[in-house]
Amino acid sequence: MHTTLADVVRVLEDLYPPLTAQSWDQVGLVSGDLAQPVRRIHFAVDPTLAVIEEARALGADLVVTHHPLLLRGIHSVATSGAKGATITSLVVNDIALYVAHTNADVASPGVNDALAEACGLTDVEPLAVVEGQPLGRVGQLTEPMTLAEFTASLYAALPPSPGGLRVAGPADARVQRVAVMGGAGDDMFDHVRASGADVYVTADLRHHPVLEAREQARGGPPYLVDAGHWATESLWLAGAAERVRTAVADGGEGAPKVETHISTLRTDPWDFVVGAEPPAGPGGTS
Repeated sequence: MHTTLADVVRVLEDLYPPLTAQSWDQVGLVSGDLAQPVRRIHFAVDPTLAVIEEARALGADLVVTHHPLLLRGIHSVATSGAKGATITSLVVNDIALYVAHTNADVASPGVNDALAEACGLTDVEPLAVVEGQPLGRVGQLTEPMTLAEFTASLYAALPPSPGGLRVAGPADARVQRVAVMGGAGDDMFDHVRASGADVYVTADLRHHPVLEAREQARGGPPYLVDAGHWATESLWLAGAAERVRTAVADGGEGAPKVETHISTLRTDPWDFVVGAEPPAGPGGTS
């Protein structure tokens, strides 16, 4: 008796229903035979070539990633391209790939709950409802602290990445109500303002939306923290792996167990930063 890919897919779809994904998203099973046995599952944020090789070396039968491999259409799977090489590696090595993306963002617990926990939030609630699903989270710190203290604590809770944290706001500003959105979130500024958050933690913040948001705030809240796309979403992996492992084991008496592994690879694309300035002091000078 063994656990099949179909068994694990049922567990994943129960935890992260595909119908809760945003309309533009591509989630679910990407490769694999539903009848194939699954003994080891490898969890990662990105389905990169290096992650697939890591899974192969571990003897994994299934890779579960947060980000899709095929979000947009492709016209070739030749190994001369990265997508084709990844698909070929999966197929040749009998490794299945499953994606839980925005359906994992909106899940409870999901990606944003893991980020809210890293921020130390209590009284957590959805930041907004989009396409009928709760996106992001907003909650309270147990006590007020400065923006510098909060970001230092968050930095310590996140996996290290070369970009660190980018912060828009005075270091000595007092903050307590915090909104979070794992991954790219600069399309949520209206919801953040409506939530009354003092600070918003997300990633991939672009120059023009941030500049406009800070101008509109007139120097006050909400302050902004770009904590990195990979770092903010990788927090989800350990909890997801534990939930899948437990659900498979709870499949009934004699149900075979599966091993789970968390990728040790940092798939943040940046390698180093040159010339980062320290926080501005009183009066805006550095």
